[in-house]
Amino acid sequence: MNIKLHTPKSLKTGSGMSSWRQFLLSILATTVSIALTFGTAAIIDHNKKKREKREIVMMVMYDMSNTLQSMERSDSMLRQSMDIQLKIAEDTTLFNKMRFQLMHLVPRIEYTETTERIFSTNIETINTVGNVLFIENVAEFYQARKAYKTMVCDSIANRFATSAPYTTLKETLDFEYYLEAIASADMLQSMQRLFTQCKQMMDVTDEDIEVYRKEREQMENDSSDYGAKRGDAMNETLQLQEKINKATDKLKLE
Repeated sequence: MNIKLHTPKSLKTGSGMSSWRQFLLSILATTVSIALTFGTAAIIDHNKKKREKREIVMMVMYDMSNTLQSMERSDSMLRQSMDIQLKIAEDTTLFNKMRFQLMHLVPRIEYTETTERIFSTNIETINTVGNVLFIENVAEFYQARKAYKTMVCDSIANRFATSAPYTTLKETLDFEYYLEAIASADMLQSMQRLFTQCKQMMDVTDEDIEVYRKEREQMENDSSDYGAKRGDAMNETLQLQEKINKATDKLKLE
């Protein structure tokens, strides 16, 4: 393809330096305009990806933080159960008073897998984050979360259901928590380490997570209010229909 550059007529007629200056300024203006157009688009796209990355990271960090809080409560329940056993063993007269506390101290971990599924199964999400080590840490964290539920919470709950350790003094003192307690402490420490590494890698602070938590809670409250209003509207409609039915029945229409 042959491209011909056409010289303005004003330059052909030898109009002088001013015409050359105008021609060069025109080229420069066009070049700057193109650069600004593509540059602005690139900046907008970059900022968009940056916001998307931050949102994904905060969503995951929030989920990890909630998981750790639940695990800490579970770990505390195990320690409290063993403390109760010790007190009863040292003073058996406390058995009837304290045994039923064990029923409320079965450890459990509470979480949903929504964030995990979004993060783990969507390749676009993984590409947006773009940090391989962060992705590996999060994957390891989620695997450990499942293992904790199985090895600690489900293990205690299943044994508790079959042996009912609060029924007799012997069963209460023979029920062993220490294996699950050791696993709980070890896994909790390991997952806290992964969480700390993820915060450092993605430049996220505890304060950032708390701000995000408040935003999420506000959204959830708004959703609850919306649900309540829908419920009220439905009840009002049903009550109105009931009044219509009663009034119609009185007419005894055929």
